[in-house]
Amino acid sequence: MDSLIEQLIVDYHERALPQFSRRNINLPCLKGKIDTVIGMRRTGKTFLLFQIMQDYLQQGIAKEAMLYINFDDERLLPLSVSELGKISDSYFRLYPEMREATCYFFFDEIQNTPGWESYCRRLIDTENIQLIVTGSSAKLLSKEIATSLRGRSISTEVFPFSFREVLEQQKIDVGQTRPGAKKRSLIENRFRNYLVTGGFPEIQNVASDYRYRILQEYVDVVILRDVIERYQIGNIIPLRMLVRHLLNSPAALFSINKFYNDLKSQGVTCGKNTLHEFFEYLTDAYLIYPVSIHSRSERAKRVNARKIYVIDTGLIYAYKNHPGSDFGQILENFVYMQLRREGQQIDYYRTKSGYEVDFITTAQDGRQSLYQVSYNIDDPKTREREIRALEEAMIETGLVDGIIITIQDEEVIELDHGIIKMVPAWLWCLNSKDFIAKDLTQMQQHKA
Repeated sequence: MDSLIEQLIVDYHERALPQFSRRNINLPCLKGKIDTVIGMRRTGKTFLLFQIMQDYLQQGIAKEAMLYINFDDERLLPLSVSELGKISDSYFRLYPEMREATCYFFFDEIQNTPGWESYCRRLIDTENIQLIVTGSSAKLLSKEIATSLRGRSISTEVFPFSFREVLEQQKIDVGQTRPGAKKRSLIENRFRNYLVTGGFPEIQNVASDYRYRILQEYVDVVILRDVIERYQIGNIIPLRMLVRHLLNSPAALFSINKFYNDLKSQGVTCGKNTLHEFFEYLTDAYLIYPVSIHSRSERAKRVNARKIYVIDTGLIYAYKNHPGSDFGQILENFVYMQLRREGQQIDYYRTKSGYEVDFITTAQDGRQSLYQVSYNIDDPKTREREIRALEEAMIETGLVDGIIITIQDEEVIELDHGIIKMVPAWLWCLNSKDFIAKDLTQMQQHKA
């Protein structure tokens, strides 16, 4: 094992860093803290590490001061916790002078090795090392790991490319002002493409037939590596049926009891507790994101069905039989993921009279916002329903404004209790909320 680890270290230092698309992600990199980079497989965690390495090189830090180990390398399997110490021992044996300098260790998919937390904690405690680790499981955020790291970790989530990052990759300048008609048409076209294609880095500019196959393989890897192998699952059929159901029903309420009864009616045997476990495993692997009803009561959160969102709209299209009829759900899924990227705490809201508002968010400073998503609001009944739901929620929560996100409509709606701003999704996600507020205020003044 020693010779293999030394070879991996030497190989890394000899190879040039691969090409990458720059991400709009910054890590804290605080002294004495382990940076944990987490997210679903294939979202670009490894290339984010390469981006950080490149930034360090540009700052004048020697590549020999860095160490990169990919724990997904099959040559390292199985690697026991007692063998982890050989990694740092081999590195300092090759570069003894680095014990007197700050070193930068990058451990990719380290959750594959049980007991990795103790090793990382020892490195931080005993060596002058800035440590960054990645993982494809939400278990990196669990209380158990937080306890074992003794508060030494700080986490950063990585998602597929945002719409802004896709535009930057395509060399389309968003700018700081409202685009003219020509650029707006281009951005709207790219946005509709983004809803279909999604943001996984590898599938950008790939033909649709191959794209669907690649995305389906991503899900297969999550099922196999992050669920079946990790938790030794034997009853695979209901697990795959659950995955297909969730990917086919984005932005919809989901009940384990109802799904259990559906399986039973089809002659598929699986216990409710097992289904609950499958659901949690898929959440841990960042494939799905459950959203609870907004309530101070934990019991209300438990007894009310949760809404389910998928990490990327491209996955939805890859699994949809007839995606054309579900544009509203796909747009809502997009909005959820954008809010998640912003670090918002997200619930859905139900008014006292039974109307549903898609999102009520709480920022880190405690500020709350209400969002309703409607792909097309031209139908008078749809318009009335969406505005009434948002107005009731504003009255009940005491908020004086709300946002309706659409595919292309823009409007300011004045109410007795505040203002509703109707904004196209592409404009909402590309510009800051302050810019949108200012822009819509000007629209309101012009209208008056």
